[in-house]
Amino acid sequence: MKMAKKYFALMLCAAVSLSLAACGPKESSSAKSSSKGSELVVWEDKEKSIGIKDAVAAFEKEHDVKVKVVEKPYAKQIEDLRMDGPAGTGPDVLTMPGDQIGTAVTEGLLKELHVEKNVQSLYTDASIQSQMVDQKLYGLPKAVETTVLFYNKDLISEKELPQTLEEWYDYSKKTADGSKFGFLALFDQIYYAESVMSGYGGYIFGKDKDGSYNPSDIGINNEGAVKGAALIQKFYKDGLFPAGIIGEQGINVLESLFTEGKAAAIISGPWNVEAFSKAGINYGITKLPELENGKNMSAFIGVKSYNVSAFSKNAELAQELAVFLANEKNSKTRYEQTKEVPAVKSLADDPAIMKSEAARAVTEQSRFSELTPNIPEMNEIWTPADSALQTVATGKADPKQALDQAAETAKGQIKAKHSGK
Repeated sequence: MKMAKKYFALMLCAAVSLSLAACGPKESSSAKSSSKGSELVVWEDKEKSIGIKDAVAAFEKEHDVKVKVVEKPYAKQIEDLRMDGPAGTGPDVLTMPGDQIGTAVTEGLLKELHVEKNVQSLYTDASIQSQMVDQKLYGLPKAVETTVLFYNKDLISEKELPQTLEEWYDYSKKTADGSKFGFLALFDQIYYAESVMSGYGGYIFGKDKDGSYNPSDIGINNEGAVKGAALIQKFYKDGLFPAGIIGEQGINVLESLFTEGKAAAIISGPWNVEAFSKAGINYGITKLPELENGKNMSAFIGVKSYNVSAFSKNAELAQELAVFLANEKNSKTRYEQTKEVPAVKSLADDPAIMKSEAARAVTEQSRFSELTPNIPEMNEIWTPADSALQTVATGKADPKQALDQAAETAKGQIKAKHSGK
């Protein structure tokens, strides 16, 4: 989960191989001859290759090339690329989380994409921004996701839904009996806890005037963050969350309680739509609740993207494929097959997509959410913040003490590993 969402290609016509976007649907004979007989390897997400099956077939026919699709967990593809890329056994195109872009670029794992502005403008501002490092583009958005609220309609109706997190606390006080629960969330993890902490003024990194993240300005222990963590602690302290949802196995316990009908509502993401449907749960999906201060709970906007490996021996053709897979037509087809919410602006109001309750919820929640920071320094936040929140959840430390320690640890690691930035 750490955890949240395309087009006709480009490149200058002066290049050896003309792109689809730059030159239109009719490709020059020189471009076709340069790609004829080539083979590209695509690393696609697990159980998601069905979404690009038709697009791959069309690209193969148009370019007279072979495209091999291999499924791998998308969050671990960069890890595999570190080994397989230099060995010559890696992909030409891969898919990955937007928050890993900065680290991947720093390590020289991704190829910069030279994509025309009219192609970039197809995507939502947040999704295309997730692919930028130092004003350079390194990928095209495949899908967007945020956390949302799932609720069991057999336990609570839409009309009965509490509208604020505090109201969910009150509902849970009346409902939780040790075996059944009201509202549950993995608040011992910063990925989820930030939804509350940021609503009171907490943040991961501050931003400079140009909008870039400032890794020396860490806000996970400011006054607002501490207030949010104190609210979170109440759910654990008062027995409204079972002890089992703390730690590495927490996600399994939380999902099991929901699928077994023992939790009225949980915070999760669209990645669980299919699983909950198969489990036969009569569920509804909506945006996250508001807070007592009137602000809506936030969420990290996660962006899945298509990126070109720096080790690709056919990078121009690989870029064409990435652009093709991410275009409007293929994004919509992929949604129909995988239910991943596309990042294409024009599809935000598409009736075929907006009839999905999950897509509507993600779209609405995105209004209150921010991108997961994609700079390398973000890697130094996850573990200290999660460790601090677990001590908060278990009552081993008060919120301020725990978060101060997390911020201090993160700053030390950033200084040690990212000096000079």
